[in-house]
Amino acid sequence: MTSRMVTDWQLSALQWCSTPEPAENLARLRALLALLPRHPHHLVVLPECALIFGGPEGWQQGFSEPLGQGPWQRELSALACEFQLYLLLGSFPTLSTDPARFSASSLLFAPDGSLLADYQKLHLFDVEVADSTGSYRESDSTMAGEKVTLADCQGLKLGLTICYDVRFPSLMQQLAAQGMQVLAVPSAFTRVTGAAHWHSLLRARAIETQCFVVAPNQTGVHANGRETFGHSLIIDPYGRVLADAGVEPGWISSRIDLNELTAVRQAMPLWQHNRFNCELTP
Repeated sequence: MTSRMVTDWQLSALQWCSTPEPAENLARLRALLALLPRHPHHLVVLPECALIFGGPEGWQQGFSEPLGQGPWQRELSALACEFQLYLLLGSFPTLSTDPARFSASSLLFAPDGSLLADYQKLHLFDVEVADSTGSYRESDSTMAGEKVTLADCQGLKLGLTICYDVRFPSLMQQLAAQGMQVLAVPSAFTRVTGAAHWHSLLRARAIETQCFVVAPNQTGVHANGRETFGHSLIIDPYGRVLADAGVEPGWISSRIDLNELTAVRQAMPLWQHNRFNCELTP
């Protein structure tokens, strides 16, 4: 792929209630991709665990593939190529150095089908929540990542994060310092924490980094009883919500102009005013 700068983009976020069966979720993905608006420069982002979610303990581990290899990754690659778009799989289990745990990998496929970038979830969801699940221990099955990933989609600088990462603004500040223009936050936010914090956290990340945010979320009650919040969002660099998916399965999409970043950053030059030596790229 070339690095030619393109400023006119379509951002789309897909939202559904994933099942434990990848084939079912892949069929749903294909159907939604066929409904999306056509645009020559289109980034589509899927929720966390989009292909596998809600199974019994250890279920995802059984579908782990080597990074960049395997039948499910080939299916995603083929869809990106068929629909001629950048396709970000929110997370998928890939093999890690610990045979008892997988890596939660965000995978970005280019329109030519190549794996353009990958990111392994840095912050793992080990918390207590007052919902039907109660206790979450993501680290029992998942190995934390060790790198920060900024991808280049024909000049669009895309920061990769996953769900719980959104609570750690230092990660977004690192991405912004490297030139991030769009922040992806594919998620499976719970109904309880989503109602309390989802909109506030995502708008704050957009405002403080002066970037667009695209945040697809799981929605509904899953096979294992876990409840997710929905309300996938697209937010502009001023913190305004451009699209909110509500709680029903479906998709949202917004056409954006990256030149808007320059206008927002010139009007309020945070990268010049920051006294903690974390410069943002204008």
